[in-house]
Amino acid sequence: MSDAPARSAGSMRPARPNPNAVVAVLALAGITVSLMQTLVIPIVPELPNYLNASASDAAWAVTATLLAAAVATPVAGRIGDMFGKRLMLLISLVLLVAGSVVCALSETLVPMIVGRTLQGLAAAVVPLGISIMRDELPPERLAGSTALMSASLGVGGALGLPTAAFIADHYDWHVLFWTSAALGVVAFALVMLLVPESRVRSGGRFDAVGAAGLAVGLVSLLLAVSKGADWGWASGTTLGLFALAVVVLVAWGFFELRAGQPLVDLRTTVRRQVLFTNLASIAFGFSMFAMSLVLPQLLQLPTQTGYGLGRSMMTVGLVMAPQGLVMMAFAPVSAAITKARGPKITLMTGAVIVAAGYGLNIVLMSEVWHLVLVSCIIGAGVGFAYGAMPALIMGAVPASETAAANSLNTLMRSIGTSVASAVAGVILAQLTISLGGHTLPSENGFKVVMAIGAGAAVLAFVLAAFLPGRRPADAAPDPAPAEPSAEPVG
Repeated sequence: MSDAPARSAGSMRPARPNPNAVVAVLALAGITVSLMQTLVIPIVPELPNYLNASASDAAWAVTATLLAAAVATPVAGRIGDMFGKRLMLLISLVLLVAGSVVCALSETLVPMIVGRTLQGLAAAVVPLGISIMRDELPPERLAGSTALMSASLGVGGALGLPTAAFIADHYDWHVLFWTSAALGVVAFALVMLLVPESRVRSGGRFDAVGAAGLAVGLVSLLLAVSKGADWGWASGTTLGLFALAVVVLVAWGFFELRAGQPLVDLRTTVRRQVLFTNLASIAFGFSMFAMSLVLPQLLQLPTQTGYGLGRSMMTVGLVMAPQGLVMMAFAPVSAAITKARGPKITLMTGAVIVAAGYGLNIVLMSEVWHLVLVSCIIGAGVGFAYGAMPALIMGAVPASETAAANSLNTLMRSIGTSVASAVAGVILAQLTISLGGHTLPSENGFKVVMAIGAGAAVLAFVLAAFLPGRRPADAAPDPAPAEPSAEPVG
């Protein structure tokens, strides 16, 4: 890609963007993209029949989205910093709509995987939205708005599950994807009308070699983690992918350190505030996803097990939905603590709440209301943490690197969720009972996973303790720098 000088986008943006409209539209875009994560959950057991494929092949409809999101998130963030965050956000929404339409028209496996890959390429919408907020909102609005934007991940996922279950139960499964496409079109139109293009652009040459290296390394790592249980953790394929990931990522790191305009500025990522925030993000991603794996299974397992509640997927969705609402409700509380005490305290508070929620779940798991209570407590803790992370990242990086840094932080959470899925899968496959000729996860297996989820939250607390302390006045990141004097875009 050719060199692109840093340019002013002033001629393309409204003189005075409405902060309320910007926040509302970006949060809607975040919710729309996060819906994609839970869209297929109600139909996963039926996908082999729908697509005339084996169960292992149909699972690629989920794996493809994970891999595409991991690759696209840091790349889209860097391109957004260079050429325009709003532009990259719009492109992401176009990919979401295109992927949804392809899935909606699918009758076989290959187009479904293509469509789900395109949907995964839209995953950078939330970090891009947070970065636009840094550029466009007054400092006093930033903490609350970024907390709300981060919460949109949980809101979309939590509300998407009952909605998707209802649609899958009452309509043809293709309607799920037509609905996703329609929401994407609405979000695109609102971004076009109400969200200005950022004035802050770094320009420069895109690091295509770095992007390719990161893509190969991440795909190898996440493919081994997500499919290791199916292929065998000691199989040649799994071990080969882990080895390839190590070799490629180490080589990529050396290349990025020597590159003049790297895809990821590794010198910035090793700053104490950025490094420990990203490490805590991995732990939180692990902790949050452990709950998403345990609670639905407890609700759906038959009552004959003695601990399963024998409920439908629709009930699962309704039990999980309040969690997303709690995350949104606690976004302003998270922002208030960040403003008063700094984002480090907010992050540590969230870790304590999440750990307490898992501890409670170990002793309260026999009634539906127990699981609603636990999911809400954990959701509150995650809301605190996810609201603090962008503030920590943006307080440590220049405005010209905001999207790339936030995107990398989002990627760290995704790595945590992928590892959680693999670890929980191994534990639940080892600790089992037999019921009616079927092998099912045991009650102790679920308790072990919940204990590990609590441990991950405690680890996040410990990591957050290493973050530098900040005075309340320093909690908000510096305002965006003045526009460089450059030739206006025509």
